[in-house]
Amino acid sequence: MLSRNDRPATWRVDHVLIAEMVKPGARVLDVGCGDGELLLLLTESKGVDGRGIEISREGVNAGVAKGLAVIQGDADIDLADYPDDAFDYVILSQTLQATRRPRWVLEQMLRIGRHVIVSFPNFGHWRIRLQLLSRGRMPITDHLHDTWYETPNIHFCTIRDFVELAREVDAHMDRAFALDRWGRPMRLHAPWWFWNLFGEQGLFLLSRARHAGASDSGRLR
Repeated sequence: MLSRNDRPATWRVDHVLIAEMVKPGARVLDVGCGDGELLLLLTESKGVDGRGIEISREGVNAGVAKGLAVIQGDADIDLADYPDDAFDYVILSQTLQATRRPRWVLEQMLRIGRHVIVSFPNFGHWRIRLQLLSRGRMPITDHLHDTWYETPNIHFCTIRDFVELAREVDAHMDRAFALDRWGRPMRLHAPWWFWNLFGEQGLFLLSRARHAGASDSGRLR
């Protein structure tokens, strides 16, 4: 397990949590890797064989400048080019809501990776609901900070929505967390509607269902 006491101050808390889910030396594909910060953390702390795919040229340049294996590509198209079980982990951090075909992207990730890690801003959080109710306008929060006409996000979802999607694509939920505004896991045990209302982000570790009728806890913890 990573030592939170020893981590650089620049490491995001949710990135550390993701890194703790990844086994040392694993083959990892970071989809929508941005500037490569998460991939760099995984490389330095877990010694992974890491690859990144990023749609923006600026992100690719930033990742390459860090010495990372990052290529320019579109998750909505290019994941189809990867063979089955090409990676131990496929990660989609804070990018699902920006894809055009979220279900297809998730299905492809489950095909090419033995494990899938997904995080996203929860559009069901109470502050978002309150802004919509009181102001009647698209909300702006720490994790949804762009105006509606400038945001790259096109498919907002809630934690509940994602749980249902995971079930539809026959994914097994190995671990699930609701995160607070700082990316820390919410420790309280509570029913799913509580996490859907108070979690600012969702974070899930998925795998393909082990067998017909495999249990799916669907519980956040």
